[in-house]
Amino acid sequence: MPKRRPSWDADQVKALRRHLKLTQVELAEELGTRQATISEWEHGLYQPRGTSARMLGLLAEQAGFEYEASPEC
Repeated sequence: MPKRRPSWDADQVKALRRHLKLTQVELAEELGTRQATISEWEHGLYQPRGTSARMLGLLAEQAGFEYEASPEC
């Protein structure tokens, strides 16, 4: 069975941040990135990849946040 990983789109990033009751600045601090990066994700300009996507997945699991998973390519 292929390994599953979160598929983070703009709506899911925003929903997770709201579920965590964090501002973009606070989520950026949690992930070690910039607030502008969070904004770009939430506006669909870019999608989280690599370590950022894994960190979002860990935060989601810890918070009991349901998110879609897609097969790893």
